[in-house]
Amino acid sequence: MTNTFIITICCLLLLAYVFDLTASKTKVPSVILLLFLGWGMKQLTGVFHISVPDLQGLLPILGTIGLIVIVLEGSLELELNRSKFSLIRKSIIVAVIPMMILGFLLAGAFYYYMGHDGDPTTIPDFRKSLIGAIPLCVISSAIAIPSAVNLSKRNKEFVTYESSLSDILGVLFFDFVFRNVTIDFHSFWIFLVQLLIIAVISFIATIGLSFLLGKIDHQIKFIPIIILTILIYALSKMYHLPALIFIMLFGLFIGNLDELKRFKLIERFKPQKLDTEVHKFHEILIEGTFLIRALFFLLFGFLIDNKELLNKETFFWAIGIVGAIFLIRFVQLKLAKLPPMPLMFVAPRGLITILLFLYISAEDKIDLVNKPLVIQVILLSVFIMMLGLMFNKNKDEKFTGKEASDLGFKHLSRELSGVAHASHKSITPKEVDPIKNGEDSDAEKTQNEKDQLKDEGGSEDDSSEEKKD
Repeated sequence: MTNTFIITICCLLLLAYVFDLTASKTKVPSVILLLFLGWGMKQLTGVFHISVPDLQGLLPILGTIGLIVIVLEGSLELELNRSKFSLIRKSIIVAVIPMMILGFLLAGAFYYYMGHDGDPTTIPDFRKSLIGAIPLCVISSAIAIPSAVNLSKRNKEFVTYESSLSDILGVLFFDFVFRNVTIDFHSFWIFLVQLLIIAVISFIATIGLSFLLGKIDHQIKFIPIIILTILIYALSKMYHLPALIFIMLFGLFIGNLDELKRFKLIERFKPQKLDTEVHKFHEILIEGTFLIRALFFLLFGFLIDNKELLNKETFFWAIGIVGAIFLIRFVQLKLAKLPPMPLMFVAPRGLITILLFLYISAEDKIDLVNKPLVIQVILLSVFIMMLGLMFNKNKDEKFTGKEASDLGFKHLSRELSGVAHASHKSITPKEVDPIKNGEDSDAEKTQNEKDQLKDEGGSEDDSSEEKKD
């Protein structure tokens, strides 16, 4: 039995790796395939009457560890410099505003339904409705970031910023509503104090972990850092602190040492040596993230019940919620002057939605927001994202007006070069430079001149004489 279990897990993880490798070619998110693979394994165990122990308790554990490593990996990839400020600002706006609008919109719909469902024992409660709505409003970075592999560099960078911030801000929003029965000035004050405390803890812990990362000479050094990070997160959660902020700040700090070298405190860490260690740490973290993410979605797919998947009572609610998600996102992207296509489709729900839903206590749950609804919303949002990315015809994926302008300059330069070639006229570097706006190197300009002179049957000396005349 032990060998069978090991062989099965190894085969499933190898298939998950194949899904990850082929995602850039097929444009099918690996998460979709992992969910179906897990669900298929559940059907096989039923057909062959294989006894499987209850794995439900593993889901929140894998999900929490997965959330930590995914946010840490995402924050390591974020760059903090002036050139990124505009992108960060837009990412925050697109992450926060749709979340808040959709959260209160769904909470209002749930509240209204609770008061008009015909059950006299149901007492409408807007706070409970909002607690149930928030998990459905958060973009899953665990699905969005790997699925953005085929997007342009700028769009992929935007998805990384936005989905990571959506996870963090979504958890903060949920924690604030969940832990405050009454929302007033006092609750806001307590929340600000908690943010200040976690900021101080994050600063001290980040300095300590960075020191260990640079000083440990033992051959095992990265696993203890990851374990300490998870430990600090768990302890912070025990004291009701927004622990995910610590993960983000730690990742941002060690991932942006180049931007922080001007500070004397950073010089003591020997940034050049630490940069090498951070690069190795990032590589190990990427592989660990793949492992945890694959196990989580395989397990989640395995635990999907067919009755929950085909629940008709929640299906129409799921369609309405997913429709509202993409409609609000489309409007927000337009207002933020970002390209709706294909970014509109990259709004999947997933790991963070499941974790927040499982975190809701029994007394704060509402009947409408149940496991079938969560499963259907996740699958529908991921499936629509898959179709949107597969049939995306926006090949250029222009992110800003500047990029479009650059592409226009290049196109104009090629056209003028073609006209000059057809009319057997020589274009000197002085004529080319203003058009290309400094994009071509001197070597490329020299090669263009040589090609044009060869077509004219001339030589470089003839070209020099023409310039002198």
